[in-house]
Amino acid sequence: MAITDQQRNDLARRALDARANSYAPYSKYAVGAALLTDTGRIFTGVNVENAAFPTSMCAERSAVFSAVSAGERKFSAIAVATDNAGSPCGSCRQVLAEFNVGMPVILVDAAGEIQLETSVSQLLPHAFGPGDLN
Repeated sequence: MAITDQQRNDLARRALDARANSYAPYSKYAVGAALLTDTGRIFTGVNVENAAFPTSMCAERSAVFSAVSAGERKFSAIAVATDNAGSPCGSCRQVLAEFNVGMPVILVDAAGEIQLETSVSQLLPHAFGPGDLN
């Protein structure tokens, strides 16, 4: 599903706004995400770090899990805001691929500028998905 310029800009702004609520006392790398569902709802997420590092959660997965908890299963686009428009980690790429491997991924810097628009399939070529299971 293609998204409009207005949706793209709204997602970028919402991801940047969410980033302000990040809990990143260890890495100091705040991340916010805004996920657009096919029904038009937007779910945000932030990274939440923990002193026991493996128990931390990324913003992208936080947004997806919130959306799924609300009954949403179809996603149109996600914007991710970081200081330097960083790309989602491998775990986040895999979770996004579960729901829409063709989904646009919009990377936003701290100034709110869109630095890159790509897709989950470009970030995770040859993704393992539900179709790979018997």
